[in-house]
Amino acid sequence: MGYYDDGYRNPQKPTRNRSRSFLMGLTGVLLGALLVIFATDFGLFSGDVKPDRNTEANGDTTETTPGETINVDVNTAITEAVEKAQGAVVEVENIQGSSLFEQENKAGVGSGVIYKKEGGNAYVVTNHHVVANAGQIEIALVDGTKLDAELLGSDEIMDLAVLRVDGSKVEDVAEFGSSSTLKPGEPAIAIGNPLGNFPGTVTQGIVSAADRTIPVDPNGDGQPDWQAEVIQTDAAINPGNSGGALINIKGQVIGINSMKIAQQAVEGIGFAIPSDIARPIIADLEEHGQVKRAYMGVAIVPLTQVSNYHRQQTLKIPSDVNQGVVVTQVEATSPAGKAGLKEFDVIISLDGEKVESPAELRKHLYSKKDIGDEMEVEFYREGEKQTTTITLGETQGQGE
Repeated sequence: MGYYDDGYRNPQKPTRNRSRSFLMGLTGVLLGALLVIFATDFGLFSGDVKPDRNTEANGDTTETTPGETINVDVNTAITEAVEKAQGAVVEVENIQGSSLFEQENKAGVGSGVIYKKEGGNAYVVTNHHVVANAGQIEIALVDGTKLDAELLGSDEIMDLAVLRVDGSKVEDVAEFGSSSTLKPGEPAIAIGNPLGNFPGTVTQGIVSAADRTIPVDPNGDGQPDWQAEVIQTDAAINPGNSGGALINIKGQVIGINSMKIAQQAVEGIGFAIPSDIARPIIADLEEHGQVKRAYMGVAIVPLTQVSNYHRQQTLKIPSDVNQGVVVTQVEATSPAGKAGLKEFDVIISLDGEKVESPAELRKHLYSKKDIGDEMEVEFYREGEKQTTTITLGETQGQGE
């Protein structure tokens, strides 16, 4: 019985004539023959399997048969660098709760880098903001082993902190390289624990800028407190990567990952604290629990925060003085107090260099001066420009 082309049966459709059946049969035979030729030529029959032929870049060919394993050497300079450094990058857990359930106790999770083993202990550098206000700190090694950590010291200005743990189960220690010779465009690899859930994550990029300076506002008052010198990279640095390692192609730590610009329209702008800047800070935190810096003994605010009325009536500065810092408090026995600085003095330069903000004052004080150095201060008092020389002391924590 005949069928429509759509497959439904139609009992009323007449049977085809013999000549048409013959032609259709002949056509089927020819198609079958062609199919056999095609299958034989291309090895479709099991007895005629031909090996795959792969042309190499140099024109040579290699042959493999189905089921054969091809061994490819995937080792590269990048994989070797990661292998060298990855074991020294740990998870850092900031614990502030007392719940039975671990996840409920964590106020934050970041990363850290084991930089030394000594005297049965291991030492970890991370970011200040990772461990801030922690009731307890734990680290997790790359194999999942958890260790209690002791906070030796932390510095908000540089956003660095140092931890000490039992070193008996620690095997890997990172090698630090120099950040002073970095060049834009060279490879940069970030290792850390993004989102607190993916330990040992590796992201690759380049050094976008080797010596970027950016304002930072640790206390969140809307006024930059510090001009941080950082490495800019496009290697992905996500929440949880903070405190992890930025390494070079040799597997050496060239920076401690610290922050990123998190805006919807921005991609690939992350920052790391350069290793050459971090090392002396780490040494101070490990030995003293704080960073030893040159110290004036004043509290200051930017002149830009003062209204025109008080500039004229209280500070009595010339109308063309628009930048500087206003002294709001002076410790009587401090270097500044001994040098004669007073409340409402407006500092405009240090050692002949203009000072336009608190961040610039700190930059000069912390980066260019040492404890015991003399520093020339130019300021306005009651409308008159004056100069004094301060012999700098040692800070007892964060301060100017």
